[in-house]
Amino acid sequence: MADAHKPHEPSQSHSDHTAMGEMHENPTWSTYWKVAVILTLITVVEVWVYYIPAFVASRLFVPSLLIMSAVKFAIVVMFYMHLKYDHKLFRALFTGPLTIAILTLIVLLFLFGQLKLNAG
Repeated sequence: MADAHKPHEPSQSHSDHTAMGEMHENPTWSTYWKVAVILTLITVVEVWVYYIPAFVASRLFVPSLLIMSAVKFAIVVMFYMHLKYDHKLFRALFTGPLTIAILTLIVLLFLFGQLKLNAG
């Protein structure tokens, strides 16, 4: 019965924190460099498509820019805000409401006729 009130050993406490996701390895300089290059390339493509008049006039222009900006947003959040390395609970608390907000905006666009389905 006396064993139930023993204080935690330091090694056990460390493993508890690690299991809870409180400790993680930070990304290396190499990771930051690769992420920065990817973000730069996506930005270059965004600017480049803006200067193609036929593409700007097409229906793919706005969705492609929205998708590229969403990808950049996700990359920044995952790597520079360290969300990729945090506990899964924090990821769920961030991405859950974000997903609901995005789906709500898409539904509202359909509801008010900004996006139309080709229903023959």
